[in-house]
Amino acid sequence: MKHNPDTARPAHYETFGRLAVEIHPDRAALGAAAGRAAAAALRAIIKEKGRARVIFGCAPSQNEFLAELIAASRHGHTAFDWSKITAFHMDEYAGLKASHPQSFRHYLHEHLLRHVKIGKFHPIKAEAADIEKTCANYTRLLAAQPIDFICMGIGENGHIAFNDPPVADFEDTALIKLVELDAACRRQQVNDGCFATIDDVPSHALSLTVPVFRHARQLSVHVPGPLKAKAVRAALRGSIGTACPASVLRLHPNAILYLDRGSAKLTRSA
Repeated sequence: MKHNPDTARPAHYETFGRLAVEIHPDRAALGAAAGRAAAAALRAIIKEKGRARVIFGCAPSQNEFLAELIAASRHGHTAFDWSKITAFHMDEYAGLKASHPQSFRHYLHEHLLRHVKIGKFHPIKAEAADIEKTCANYTRLLAAQPIDFICMGIGENGHIAFNDPPVADFEDTALIKLVELDAACRRQQVNDGCFATIDDVPSHALSLTVPVFRHARQLSVHVPGPLKAKAVRAALRGSIGTACPASVLRLHPNAILYLDRGSAKLTRSA
């Protein structure tokens, strides 16, 4: 998904390594630009391949993006057929059922799946008693065909999915695994308003691993707000390594990171 100069110009545009970065005036503008660009990209993939395999991030940072993606998919030159989409999600809290209001399956249902007629959705059933079997089954689904597109964010500790610094592995042999969430990650869930206290946040989750993101065809990364500014600076200007897992995005050949002024405030070079 290369930067498209024919769309509305962002407030600022530059590259870090191979990663394109767009900085927009505010959260709403970020979501609108990213949603329209993703709709156009998915339309092109479906035209080329007849279908698209897409992974969706589930967090408040994705709200504006998903709303615009849905709207853009219905009209004009960005319209596409959701029945051609096979969807995955990238993580789920261990032990939470899909009906739990803080589960990521519930988030995706409320912000996407109930609004469109998607072709197929493969949930991560993290409440299952046999976690190894759950991971094996999801691995088969992920590995069946390449992943065309990932819609995602970056955590306050620089994580992608739940690949926090202590558990991130850029060469992981697994595609999905059970991980323990670090303290910064759990605090973010409180900062996001998803849980009242850190003690309410589950300690473990099932997460797609870093190689899933490295090998996907296209990435669309949406990171609004000043609480993400330190992580964005580390991802773009720090060393590439697991101390900031999102730094691996600088190696991807076809990715765009969408920021607003808050998340970009420690990073801008102009």
